[in-house]
Amino acid sequence: MPDHPFNVVVVGQGGRLQYEAALFAASFRAMTPDFAGRLIIAEPQPGPLWKADPRMKDGAVRDLLAQMGAEILPFESRHFGQDYPYGNKIEMLTALPKGEPFLFFDTDTLITGDLTELPLDFDRPSASRKVEGTWPQIELYGPGYTAIWKSLYDRFGLDFESSLDLTQPDEYWRRYLYFNAGFFYFRCPHEFGSRFLEYATSIRDTPPPELVCQTLTPWLDQVALPLVIHSFGGGRDALAPGWLDGSHSCHYRLMPLLYAREDQRVVDLLQEVAAPNKVKKVLKGYEPFLRMIYQNKGARARALFDRDNLPRKEQAIRNRLKREKLWLR
Repeated sequence: MPDHPFNVVVVGQGGRLQYEAALFAASFRAMTPDFAGRLIIAEPQPGPLWKADPRMKDGAVRDLLAQMGAEILPFESRHFGQDYPYGNKIEMLTALPKGEPFLFFDTDTLITGDLTELPLDFDRPSASRKVEGTWPQIELYGPGYTAIWKSLYDRFGLDFESSLDLTQPDEYWRRYLYFNAGFFYFRCPHEFGSRFLEYATSIRDTPPPELVCQTLTPWLDQVALPLVIHSFGGGRDALAPGWLDGSHSCHYRLMPLLYAREDQRVVDLLQEVAAPNKVKKVLKGYEPFLRMIYQNKGARARALFDRDNLPRKEQAIRNRLKREKLWLR
């Protein structure tokens, strides 16, 4: 359990993310009632890098967030914006309170346990290991995993060898430090954010030659993140498994996937935190929440799958939901 308060932050934006932020806040307040830190909804502001106003436009969402004690914190998009909205989670960091530990989550997350119970060491950062081998994609005659990742560690003067999981085979993706950016944490958002921005923009603007066959969209944040974590002395073992993406949080990503594959306790909690009228009135403004949670299409999606024998690949789950016209996003 952390020995000092920390802040929890998500990015709130117009469209889907504002409703996910409202559901996140409802689950957070239900499960972490004695939280001493701040719940921050970081909001990108209009500017030249956005074609349309990216702010949360539903006044009912903003009112509900205020009722739940969430602070909406504006930040400017100077490097990413419309062309790479995942960059929000990088650029918002230096708008957070300097020197105050933070725990970031993607908005498509349900808090399922009291976050004050987490054994977080904010001096040793880590991130979500609920990840597949999405990057790099190895080409037949191109560089392998070792050459690609080593070129990035070398770019920033980092020790590559100490990042490896030597229990995994050479040229197998799990041997190399790789995270999902669904959550991450550190002692200071400004330290972390400045380095995250430096690494991400360097990789984007002047990628090493070894990346010639690789695409960086949408993977840029997940390419830079392990380098940042390693540079601060963190790693895959900094947080024991089973807490986040386990007992205390669920990164559901899309509501049909939550109903299809998550434990019953997650579904029960979702139904519970979405039930109060003040929450229901807001969440109904987003069609996938309306249909899946309140019109029982979630129960139909759930009945299609055996949680003890799910398809190995997520695409198979998606395809079946699509065939049944239950793929809502």
